[in-house]
Amino acid sequence: MMLVFVLRHTVKTDTMAPPCGGERPLWPTPTVNQCQSNMATRWGICSAGKISNDFTVALKTLPPGDHQVVAVAARKLDDAQEFAKKHSIPRAYGGYEALARDPDIDVVYIGVIHPYHLSTCLLFTNAKKNVLCEKPLAMNAKEAKQILASAKENDVFFMEAVWTRFFPVSVEIRRLLAQGEIGEVKMVRSEFGMPLHGVPRVMQKELGAGTMLDLGVYCLQLTCMVYNGEKPESIHATGTFMETGVDDIDVVTLKYSNNRLAVFICRSDIELPNEAVIVGTKGTIRIPGHIWCPTSLVVNGKETKYPVPEPYLPINFINSTGMRYEAEAVRQCLLKGLKESAVMSHADSLLLAEVEDEVRRQIGVVYSQDSQ
Repeated sequence: MMLVFVLRHTVKTDTMAPPCGGERPLWPTPTVNQCQSNMATRWGICSAGKISNDFTVALKTLPPGDHQVVAVAARKLDDAQEFAKKHSIPRAYGGYEALARDPDIDVVYIGVIHPYHLSTCLLFTNAKKNVLCEKPLAMNAKEAKQILASAKENDVFFMEAVWTRFFPVSVEIRRLLAQGEIGEVKMVRSEFGMPLHGVPRVMQKELGAGTMLDLGVYCLQLTCMVYNGEKPESIHATGTFMETGVDDIDVVTLKYSNNRLAVFICRSDIELPNEAVIVGTKGTIRIPGHIWCPTSLVVNGKETKYPVPEPYLPINFINSTGMRYEAEAVRQCLLKGLKESAVMSHADSLLLAEVEDEVRRQIGVVYSQDSQ
């Protein structure tokens, strides 16, 4: 019997500022103060739902001199006012148009569900607002292209909020791969499964439901990050359906050049270990759980922990204070005058959307937006 010993140590992550620009691979860039800025980034929050709550809580874990929430908008004024009171936000709007007209906002966080991403993103980009929009960026690649084109035409910063990319664990993975710590990567395997039957965003087709867009995007983004944005040579997907006509279980295999592979499984009926393994010619990197918000990394048997800060108010989703990393990355991009992040670029978002489309096509999931 072979015994495997795992060595552990913990890394303090409060001072780790995620990267925003430059060539890949990237590792932490200077802090905002080192970038010689003494003004806070002023955020507007679009939607007063659960994810917007958690993003706002995450912002409050950052220095108040660097990030301030100055306004929130919801479809109903009462909801916006309640949200504003809860988080001590100065202004509340009943409607997104008023938020788009607010001259005191540097960047808008969009937390509406993805069937409304196209119209909401266009509202703010056409109003010359910088935008951080929740994932998935859109219902399909066609919509994603429209959003990204509008951001470019209006010369504003835009990023899809794939928050996982900015966690210290992800920063470390990119650094290790760049240094050749595990040699040439030959396989990426990941899984994400949770018992979500009965959750509207996963069940109801009109809400953009389905396992690929809700859970699978996290497995896919990891694969795309590890293979540095390379397009797969082939995609094979199979799966099962819920009674509502959306995908329940997805099994996806992606083949890359030089016989490199990726395989991921996502399902909404049961909880999986939710791990990921990156296998190279010289070693292995493993995310031992919570691949969408990882706080631990095992490299060739040695484990390092990267804890996220404790929230000051209750949060709805695990490790949500980790959204602080993407928020800080946005700030640094704005300070440098960048229009997109090299860590989660426009090309990265489009690649995700295109692969998601192909997976849905092979499985047979069609949304009304696909025919528009």
